[in-house]
Amino acid sequence: MPKITKNIVDANLRNQIFDYLFNGGEAHLDGQFVKVNDRQFGILLTDLNGVERYVRLGAIVAELREDVTARELMEKEIDEYNAKQADKAQKAAERAEKAARDKAEREAKKKEKEAV
Repeated sequence: MPKITKNIVDANLRNQIFDYLFNGGEAHLDGQFVKVNDRQFGILLTDLNGVERYVRLGAIVAELREDVTARELMEKEIDEYNAKQADKAQKAAERAEKAARDKAEREAKKKEKEAV
């Protein structure tokens, strides 16, 4: 069995958990959530590589702030996340464009050498 990368495996495990929690629990999970401590629950799942993994689900309560409401803080964090994702996508597109340009240059040089 080919080894699937960590990023893909971890994303799949997170997606299984979130799908289970937010889509009415219709997804099949290998196990049951168990209370780990006052802030976390955990579950054992089998990943895409067939390895048993421990997935923790935690609840983080943001501190009260005098300068911003809870709603504003949440919106700010969402906006920051979306901005980072957009920046990542833009950088990936730029890398892809550069790779295409570089490949075209290499092929042009190769044809030029072959023509000589």
